[in-house]
Amino acid sequence: MATYNGEDYVDQQIKSILPQLSKGDELIISDDGSSDATLRIIKRIQQVEPGIKLIKNVGSGVIQNFETAIKYAQNELIFLADQDDIWHPEKVEIMKNYFEDYPDKQVLMSDLIVMDASGNEIMPSYYQFRKCKTGFLKNLFRSSYIGCAMVFRSEFKKEILPIPKTVPMHDMWIGLLADKKHQVLMIPEKLVFYRRHEKNVSEIKTKASFWQQIKWRVTITYLLIKRMHVKY
Repeated sequence: MATYNGEDYVDQQIKSILPQLSKGDELIISDDGSSDATLRIIKRIQQVEPGIKLIKNVGSGVIQNFETAIKYAQNELIFLADQDDIWHPEKVEIMKNYFEDYPDKQVLMSDLIVMDASGNEIMPSYYQFRKCKTGFLKNLFRSSYIGCAMVFRSEFKKEILPIPKTVPMHDMWIGLLADKKHQVLMIPEKLVFYRRHEKNVSEIKTKASFWQQIKWRVTITYLLIKRMHVKY
């Protein structure tokens, strides 16, 4: 989980995740220099839940904050989580079962129910809204990927890291890396209650200009080609 000034919702999100963890699992939280009560809330829960590992990031932004959390993740499956959502109570079990059924897939993504700041449903399906489907070219021009619904195998970290600082978003980077090898599976279950509020860092529908979007596509295409030929 990546956090930054998330005091309003982080408690609820952590408590939706913890009951789903098994022995040996960890909730790794990378905080990017919160100045509100976020750290205090996490540390309070950490006192009774030793499976939480808190890392203080250096204030480098959302992409590098997720990169830090991914670096510390050691278990077989790595679930990405935003600080302000709520997980479906069977999210972990359902996605683990899919990985067992599809051993050739490196990245899984679920559908999401979009809700407002108070938890009221405002959109029944993120897939439907974004017309989500797999396919490298489709997602290069209109990305379906959303990090808070993504899970990937630990072995895929070597493909993901380091995340270039100029990628548009970390989830687009992860999704395209896997999709170019046909290793993404989008499952139909709605396993995240995706909260939209006035403090969201990400946008559900981009407000970037046409030319900015073209620049992003050119940049990420260059970075993907470079990654294919450079070993870190």
